[in-house]
Amino acid sequence: MRDFIGYANRPPTVRWPGNAGVAVNFVLNYEEGSEYSLGDGDGRSEGALIEVNAVRVKTGDRDFASESMYEYGARVGFWRVYRLFRERNLPLTIFAAALALERNGDVAKAIAETDWDIVAHGYRWIEHYNLDEATERQHIAKAHASILNSVGRAPEGWYCRYSPSAHTRRLVVEHGGYSYDSDAYNDEVPYWLSVEGKQHLVLPYSLVTNDAKLLAGGGIETAGDYAQFLIDTFEVLRAEGRQTPRMMSIGLHPRVVGHPGRFAGLVKFLDHVAASQDVWIARRADIADHWRAVMPPEGKVA
Repeated sequence: MRDFIGYANRPPTVRWPGNAGVAVNFVLNYEEGSEYSLGDGDGRSEGALIEVNAVRVKTGDRDFASESMYEYGARVGFWRVYRLFRERNLPLTIFAAALALERNGDVAKAIAETDWDIVAHGYRWIEHYNLDEATERQHIAKAHASILNSVGRAPEGWYCRYSPSAHTRRLVVEHGGYSYDSDAYNDEVPYWLSVEGKQHLVLPYSLVTNDAKLLAGGGIETAGDYAQFLIDTFEVLRAEGRQTPRMMSIGLHPRVVGHPGRFAGLVKFLDHVAASQDVWIARRADIADHWRAVMPPEGKVA
């Protein structure tokens, strides 16, 4: 059943740590090596989130250009973002497609050596709404086990590629290894749901403040456009945060924001946030833990 009400005009009045009004969470989606490819028996190469808007290579033929753009994310983009967040000692959440980490031990090791939290982004970067229930159950379990093996710690949350299936949330809860999911875009703070009689936490994500917009042809094309859009969003949320907590999820992709001309916009936004008050930069797991403490399920509004 869809919920059009949520917190409505009864928003939470709790605060984030440090009495902050807005929690900012940076998410690095690591998918490179788990996307559609002929080598994995998919019958086609990946056509999404690459530098061209139309498929150029005939379906069924190998798209070496697309593959190369994804390789850039793993070879260059990841390490550029990695260095930035390490140098600034900033928390980061990794949305990891498990197979991508299996195929890049250097990246898995680098993540393992941080305290960044991990959200399973599927075993592969494929649409779960196209999977039958039994296959989806296998993928959810396989992603958890694979990430634990690759990084040495298990993912705490779950997030599908774009949209879940009708079964996803129930299967995530059934698995038992995930403490929340982010398969929702419908709010700016976490909320609780009852799933099969169990209370389950949802931390909504955003495709609005996502670097994918730099490839979408929607008017955000330069580093300046990107930075200003993030700054404007942040300032509105920070103002509202004086009365009710807000959460800002910033989705990043190594093959997108990892390019220098876009990366400059991310740096500009980080500089703006660093000079601001009333903000808590947090891992997604930290936000989930705090919400459980201050808004346990028995006190939920939604």
